[in-house]
Amino acid sequence: MVYGVLFSALYIPLLTFIFGLVFRGVAFEFRANAAGKKKWDLAFFLGSLVATFAQGLTLGGYLSGTKVAAGHFAGGALDWLNPFSLMVGSALIPSYMLLGATYVIIKTTGPVQERAYRQAFWSALFVAAFMIVVSLWTPIHDPGIPKRWLSSTRIYFVWVFPLLAAVAFLLLFRSLKRRREFMPFACSVLIFLSGYLGIQSAVYPYVIPPGVTVYEAAAQKETLLFTLWGVCLVLPFVLGYTLYYYWVFRGKVARESGYHEKY
Repeated sequence: MVYGVLFSALYIPLLTFIFGLVFRGVAFEFRANAAGKKKWDLAFFLGSLVATFAQGLTLGGYLSGTKVAAGHFAGGALDWLNPFSLMVGSALIPSYMLLGATYVIIKTTGPVQERAYRQAFWSALFVAAFMIVVSLWTPIHDPGIPKRWLSSTRIYFVWVFPLLAAVAFLLLFRSLKRRREFMPFACSVLIFLSGYLGIQSAVYPYVIPPGVTVYEAAAQKETLLFTLWGVCLVLPFVLGYTLYYYWVFRGKVARESGYHEKY
């Protein structure tokens, strides 16, 4: 139900997101074998920008609410397009810039790293501003959110996440000022984790805001158990090869010799 309803409601931004990723991947491959790399640098940038903005439109459209009737999407093709979703799409751009810049800090040295420190600082300022705007604007689309935030069963749990984000921002700016390498990236991940959990705690129990709960949309018990066993079997392999990938490409990036270990 969730797949059918949300994919129908967000068909355009989701496909735009996929096309952006495909375009970025193609540009990356062509750049590796092209004599002139600037145009492919631009193509890679545009593919990344489109994918990021479209992902933000998808999130904004999801939070804006979806019309559902008898378990099926009952809205229009452009219901997702509104000022709120455009704002969320714009917010995701500096967000990914922050994650990228803090990761570049870990992987580089010299002028490239210094540039990444500056980009991380300014990106963090924009991310903080956008997170405040999103937090204040989201309840407008779902008037039930403030009530859930302030309910006696959630008030102490929900407000942990904004506090966690505030602490992470303070540590982020402090680590950037002191030119730490790993700490900025860890703080950035913590910021987005707190934002994600904060959104989920505000929306729960609705899986399709504003009217379909996770219990109404859940599949049969047998299907859920089958899927759970599939995840338990596959997830360790996914985590394993991901960790191996990062281990192979560990260390700093050098212009002369590619990757080298910092030992």
